[in-house]
Amino acid sequence: KGEKIDIIKWSPDPAEFVANALNPAHVVSVFISEAEKICRVVVPDMQLSLAIGKEGQNARLAAKLTGWKIDIKSETQVAELMREQGITMEDIPSDYDDMMDQGMDLMPPMPDNEDWPYPLEPEA
Repeated sequence: KGEKIDIIKWSPDPAEFVANALNPAHVVSVFISEAEKICRVVVPDMQLSLAIGKEGQNARLAAKLTGWKIDIKSETQVAELMREQGITMEDIPSDYDDMMDQGMDLMPPMPDNEDWPYPLEPEA
């Protein structure tokens, strides 16, 4: 029927698995919150549309495949959030949950699924 099948390389590392699921978009970094089961993904500005996909299709599919909520931001968006919060790269712990414990958040909280810009379930 002309359907395309994407093969996603599985990884036990959630950050790597999510990055693989967003391929071909280049992923700069992934912040994992095990507590919230959320991945905050940073991509180059020119790859934001590719990572999100038409009407959020790529982000939705990646979330469904990986079982993680995925929030995607461009490098410029993250840099602006860092400026607003007075955060430098040296301030950022490697563990996202540690970063949250220190009161730093590079991305605003994710809303409930009904308000999420990339719904995890297709609309009827």
